[in-house]
Amino acid sequence: MSETNGTAAVPDASLAAASRFVAASGFVVEEATPTRVAGYVELGEDHLTPWGVVHGGVYATIVESAGSIGASVAVVDRGQFAVGVHNATDFLRSSNGCRAEVVAEPIQQGRTQQLWQVIISDTETDKVLARGQLRLQNIPLPA
Repeated sequence: MSETNGTAAVPDASLAAASRFVAASGFVVEEATPTRVAGYVELGEDHLTPWGVVHGGVYATIVESAGSIGASVAVVDRGQFAVGVHNATDFLRSSNGCRAEVVAEPIQQGRTQQLWQVIISDTETDKVLARGQLRLQNIPLPA
């Protein structure tokens, strides 16, 4: 289900509406505004490498998803959406599964590009598992 933000519709960012790839990450969006995206992911067996730790690609996917959602919400009223052009995700602490909080906030929001920071933390220990910066390009919505 889409909502309206000014004159343009904000796409559904729910897990149910996600592509199979994004849905596999398990990222649940609870809040999506032009200046903050928040949610969580239940990291578990489906996210592990053969060595039993969460795969870094899961974190990179969540960074890309959270930043893209927030940046797109920020420009939808201008008839635009945002696409990632550079994702730098640091994997800071290994995990073999937990509930992780995801918080994305803009560092810079310009006319043509945005830079968002995304922090993924273990909710039980409050320790940061991964941190990413996502540079995005604002482009026109497809017709």
